[in-house]
Amino acid sequence: MLIRNLTDIRASDRNVHSKGWESARLLLKDDGMGFSFHITTMYAGEELQMHYKHHLESVFILEGEGTIEDLATGEVHDLKPGVLYVLNNHDKHIVRPRTDLVTACVFNPPVTGREVHDETGAYPADPEAATAA
Repeated sequence: MLIRNLTDIRASDRNVHSKGWESARLLLKDDGMGFSFHITTMYAGEELQMHYKHHLESVFILEGEGTIEDLATGEVHDLKPGVLYVLNNHDKHIVRPRTDLVTACVFNPPVTGREVHDETGAYPADPEAATAA
């Protein structure tokens, strides 16, 4: 059994900061669950273009409001508490938080903990080679 406390994770090296967001990574690859689990905050006023070429992600909105744009279709969807979005096709997308968005995220395959987005908006294919910015 694993027990993790969000406050403790946020004060540790499992809390990763990058431009426009921070992510408290409660479960990682080395925890052996087959997925990683994060509480991620995307900051108000940012425009976060992402493309997880090597990962699938589910995101559940806990707090805040914003939009997500599917860059393949141009569709824009509202984000607010209770909404789940799933990037099941390695979807290129842009998240635009109107307020700070607090989310619960699941990644498959799991991340190692230090990943940040590269210039294409992706995490590296080989997470063992990842380093924090």
